[in-house]
Amino acid sequence: MSRILLLGPARDAAGLREDVIDALTVADVLAQAVQRYGERFADVLSLSQVWVNGEKSTPQQPVGPQDEVAVLPPISGG
Repeated sequence: MSRILLLGPARDAAGLREDVIDALTVADVLAQAVQRYGERFADVLSLSQVWVNGEKSTPQQPVGPQDEVAVLPPISGG
């Protein structure tokens, strides 16, 4: 089970900051997250970067029980 960390608009769309998802790859984690959190989260995810353990990831990257998958949406401000 990997920990998913949701920041900014991803957190707002999902309604929580973190969760645990049982998956084998980053793509699997994200697919399950979309199923759990819905279309609004999917919209935010489409604009976001995904990092695993502090490094940019690929969808095919394997994940395990010690991994943190972070969804980093673009942040605007000034």
